[in-house]
Amino acid sequence: MEVAAEADVFVAPRWASTIHPFVYEINTWPWLNRLSVEIGCRVDLGSVPDEQWDAIAALGFDAVWLMGVWERSPAGVATALADHELVAGFEAALGDYEPSDVVGSPYCIRAYEVDSQLGGPAGLASARAALASRGLGLILDFVPNHVALDHSWTTTHPERFVQGTAEDLRGDAASFVEVAGRVLTNGRDPHFPAWPDVVQLDAFSPSLRSATVETLRRIADQCDGVRCDMAMLMMNDVFARTWGDRVGAAPAGDYWASVIPAVRQTHPTFRFIAEAYWNLEWALHQQGFDFCYDKRLYDRLIQGDAGQVHSHLLADVGYQEKLVRFLENHDEPRATAVLDPAQEKAAAVATLTQAGARLVHDGQIEGRRVRLPVFLGRFPTEPADPDLSAFYRSLLTALKDTTFRTGTWQLCARSGWPGNDSAGNLVAWCWDGDQRWLVVVNLSPGTAVGHVRVPWGDLRGVACRLVDPTNDVVLDRAGTDLCDGLYVELGPWRWHLFRIESAQEYP
Repeated sequence: MEVAAEADVFVAPRWASTIHPFVYEINTWPWLNRLSVEIGCRVDLGSVPDEQWDAIAALGFDAVWLMGVWERSPAGVATALADHELVAGFEAALGDYEPSDVVGSPYCIRAYEVDSQLGGPAGLASARAALASRGLGLILDFVPNHVALDHSWTTTHPERFVQGTAEDLRGDAASFVEVAGRVLTNGRDPHFPAWPDVVQLDAFSPSLRSATVETLRRIADQCDGVRCDMAMLMMNDVFARTWGDRVGAAPAGDYWASVIPAVRQTHPTFRFIAEAYWNLEWALHQQGFDFCYDKRLYDRLIQGDAGQVHSHLLADVGYQEKLVRFLENHDEPRATAVLDPAQEKAAAVATLTQAGARLVHDGQIEGRRVRLPVFLGRFPTEPADPDLSAFYRSLLTALKDTTFRTGTWQLCARSGWPGNDSAGNLVAWCWDGDQRWLVVVNLSPGTAVGHVRVPWGDLRGVACRLVDPTNDVVLDRAGTDLCDGLYVELGPWRWHLFRIESAQEYP
């Protein structure tokens, strides 16, 4: 996994020290294409206008994930163009689709070298410097499970791959491929057919583990963290179940538990984010990951299940602080395509005010509806939704308060009374830090009424003002109301985002 020569090292202290960071994901190739069209000249990572980085920083993000900067595979492009199902998806996403729009999957990597079409290593270094000057960290991708068919290792280091035989190839050509006279297995998730454009790396190979450490160290020279694709596939037990006798006995040490500490020997503040499923988040935390995807919260918010959301948030706070909360990313449908505007707003408030890392996807703020296949280098033309955009900007402005980055999160009790079942549709939590905040969300299509209690006994008997900057609401209450049960009545998919000010803090 060759990478670019070591770049200048930049320091992004806010990203490195923030407990609960906000991350902005950019699909790099089509994003640069869009900027090029808007400006009227070619834009790469080294020539992104300052106002673009300024706009992202102004929204309060702590890091930018530039998804898909590494060199893509020409062999992978050919495979994609020959796949009729994929091409149908391309045509559905782009009404004026042309084969030249297929630039290759960012997860079919030929080399860990910044693609020359995106500005190469110098362009990435320039982008990182621009982000660091604004206090933002840079996150890039790492794909541990597989590489492209035309990656150099397939000929120079075949021992780093899961091997097949000629008989395997004859019997299952969809799962095996011949490369330079050797039969290798295609990469796969055990629950789905093999991916025909990639070959499977062997997590048990000592040679691969050493090469992975070196690769990640060189990647870490160029950024502040990595998002590791399908990280759970390389865990010893998962890998053994997937490949069985083909890969032999597992090493004594687990893959990530061997790799991550070795990388941190040379890059101690480098952060690891796992794309993770199958309830393996806690196990990956134990193996060194700083954050893991919280797909369960996403699913429950999409379903609008307040009871399940509340139950999910009963987990240990230390565990929750190491989760990535999102309503969109490049793998999921656009939120606007699956939720009506009111439900999306409630789900966004519930997502972005949680503990842990919070992820916002480029286009989410504007209400884009088309989920672009990652193979494509161009976005469709879509109108922005001004109402949704105004909502997101208002919410993100409120969340700039440092409390949402360095404060303490706690779930709040909510209750009803005889004859009132709607309180169960409310979910509530609070933040304590430089300021205090109370968040209450109605995750239902009907009005919800109940009492919500905060855990701050020092407010008892103290006059308080509750200010919701996202709804232009100001309430004056006694602290006793907050401690013993603040009466809340919220319409369908509505919320309160209250900053709590004691009498000493306002005239």
